[in-house]
Amino acid sequence: MYAERLNRLQAQLQASKVDCLALVPGANMLYMTGIDFHLMERPTVAFIPALGMPVFVLPSFEVTKLEENHPFDFGSYSYTDAKGPKKAFKQAINALPVLRKLAVEHLSMRVLELRLIQRYAESVKMKNADPFMSTLRRVKDAAEVEAMRAAIKIAEDVLQEVIADLRPGMTERQVASRLKTGLIEAGGGAEPFEPIVLSGPRTALPHGVPSDAEVQAAQPLLIDYGTRSEGYVSDITRTFFVGGPADGKYREVYEVVKEANAAGRSAARPGITPHAVDQAARQVIESAGYGEYFTHRTGHGIGLDAHEDPYIVEGNLAELEVGNTFTVEPGIYIPGEFGVRIEDDMVITPDGAESLTTFDRELITVDFKE
Repeated sequence: MYAERLNRLQAQLQASKVDCLALVPGANMLYMTGIDFHLMERPTVAFIPALGMPVFVLPSFEVTKLEENHPFDFGSYSYTDAKGPKKAFKQAINALPVLRKLAVEHLSMRVLELRLIQRYAESVKMKNADPFMSTLRRVKDAAEVEAMRAAIKIAEDVLQEVIADLRPGMTERQVASRLKTGLIEAGGGAEPFEPIVLSGPRTALPHGVPSDAEVQAAQPLLIDYGTRSEGYVSDITRTFFVGGPADGKYREVYEVVKEANAAGRSAARPGITPHAVDQAARQVIESAGYGEYFTHRTGHGIGLDAHEDPYIVEGNLAELEVGNTFTVEPGIYIPGEFGVRIEDDMVITPDGAESLTTFDRELITVDFKE
């Protein structure tokens, strides 16, 4: 699998007349190698030339990890803490074909790695590596989708347990803590992001941070969270009502968001644009008179990162393909009153799109457990 990914990347580099692509620890390196290196003060860089064998620079204690996984044939140059990385970078760059154009991760590479590369490749022109990696990672294979499905199953089971055990006096932070503990105990991997748990008027904050505010009866509760399985993420939002019944305005807004979510999911299929999916969901909210309160895009791609291509946003005209995975998460956020968001994880199939999330989208009233 990793040799096949290497071949596809090298073909892209050759077609674009880019001599080499450099990766630092993160989702892209994990995708290309299957190895989860740490981003730390000791630099690790994988150089992938358009022609020839990849070359790694890494701390000496990481060499065994690379050799045991052996994703494809490679060269490696290591360094100790005492000697530092300069010589290893010089050796690696000298081992590569002449570097005239080098693609680097604009969103991930630090000044540390960039300066070490420039020290021994002074005249190299830097290009953005992100479009190359995005092209590779946008389309998920069956194993990637199954890993995401497993991450979703863990997350949905834990959410059910947490809301069933909601107790008087619990704060947003405590609910978030129970989510995090439950996800770990259920076999979830590293969190893709900190859980968002908001109650009452604070649900009107699209990306609010859990506070010491107590979850109150007769108030909404918004939970946006996820976990990982084999590196792949789940990202789910559900908005509940605590100690119902909910009042008329809240019910009205909830139904509008639910309809917008359904419209976005129904619009998704091969060949349609993310722009069209965004518009399908947005039109429902605008037609109901709440357009000014839908303040973010309809969704984003998910995979090894919680946010990646394709972005389900106005103006994105790159057609969706079989294997694209993304969220549909319309919301209405009325400052000082409440907010509602319903978020599902989707995959494009040959016949349309499948919602990988199955958690109930109906308005659920949660009672405190005494």
